[in-house]
Amino acid sequence: MRRRNTKKGVLSIKLFGSKSRRRDKEKPVSEDSGAPNKKKKKPHRGLRIASILLTIVLVLEGLYCFVVFTEIPAIKNLREMYIETAMSTMSHHWLAEWFFPQYMIDEIVQRTEDARNAQAGIISNWIVDNTEPTTTAEPSVPAVDAEEVAFYERFWELDKESFESYLEENPNTLADGWENIYINEAGLSDEGTSIRTTFGEQVLAIDAKNQILLIRVEGSEYIGVLAVAKDPSKLSCAPSSYIGSSGQQLGTIAENYGAVLGMTGSGFIDEGGTGSGGILAGYAMCQGKSYGYHYPYGYKRLELREDNRLYINDANSSVPDTVTDAVEFSPALIVDGTVLIDQFSGWNAINPRACIGQSDREEILMLVIEGRLLGRSLGTDVEECAGILKEHGAVQAMNLDGGTSAIMWFDGEYVTKCSNTAISSRALPNAWVYDRAE
Repeated sequence: MRRRNTKKGVLSIKLFGSKSRRRDKEKPVSEDSGAPNKKKKKPHRGLRIASILLTIVLVLEGLYCFVVFTEIPAIKNLREMYIETAMSTMSHHWLAEWFFPQYMIDEIVQRTEDARNAQAGIISNWIVDNTEPTTTAEPSVPAVDAEEVAFYERFWELDKESFESYLEENPNTLADGWENIYINEAGLSDEGTSIRTTFGEQVLAIDAKNQILLIRVEGSEYIGVLAVAKDPSKLSCAPSSYIGSSGQQLGTIAENYGAVLGMTGSGFIDEGGTGSGGILAGYAMCQGKSYGYHYPYGYKRLELREDNRLYINDANSSVPDTVTDAVEFSPALIVDGTVLIDQFSGWNAINPRACIGQSDREEILMLVIEGRLLGRSLGTDVEECAGILKEHGAVQAMNLDGGTSAIMWFDGEYVTKCSNTAISSRALPNAWVYDRAE
């Protein structure tokens, strides 16, 4: 019994030992039998990061060269628009000069200068080509009394159906009669009315007593306000109380002169974007008094004469005796009904805009487009402004000082937002104002 157990024990020991030896044979032998296996070394982490950064730099450089030098029309147009926008400001030239070669910038600046010089000699004489029908809107239903007839004749742009729907919802609008209708939803915190024009635009305000209509204008990347002031005899250019040393905000100038409506007037010297608004750029006449010095060849002068018509003249020409108010800038947009601006004219910069004109009905058209406001309005070019004014019957129109100076004020409040959101209005040397009815 014992021997048998012993044999079994020996046998089990032998079997156990044989298994152990087989495992040892199967185990791989390291080249360095005296040391454990070592992991392969990975490339240095810093080299990997450097190679990634180099790849990114090369890709960005390739994109930069493509954007700067490609002749693909769509990209080229955007590139030139960007450069022109930067170079048309007083303090943001670096946005172009840091990224684009100087010869390219010089070509675009020269193109604009050539376009400005090409306008020399184009002046207003009010001989208007009326081959196109005058914009009009006949009431679809006959008016019931003389005051209503007069109202619709004056505010011919109104869509009567939407206006009557508004009157049904707001019956107190007629409490003081048709000649005293006052609707004002034009403030920066207001949403406008449900009234539309026959062009499909939203109406912001109707002031029947002062004969003013405010309309929302908008495109894919901008919003603005068009004011239609029906009585041109109420228009004038009003100076800052401190012109020559400092300007004043638009609302202050308008209130000082008893105005109900006002917008940007002359440009001013603004080195570094810090000008006080007191020193005029170009010549101006405010209610018969002259200020400043004439712009050089190629610039234009907008003149309000004794016949209550706006005329466009060369800035370096003599001022007619019949002129009562004037400012100088460029370019002229429309002269005697002919639009002078298109995509090839050299003014394609996207900016806040201020323009003024007069329709074939002799209404004053004040247009301000907001800009440089991400998420609200980037601005537009002067071709778009000319199109808006032409649609409303403009036969004379000129671009005014835009940028941060582009602003409109109506009856105690600003109705467009300044591109500098820290202020309501820059200090201006003067402003176009429209007198309040007594």
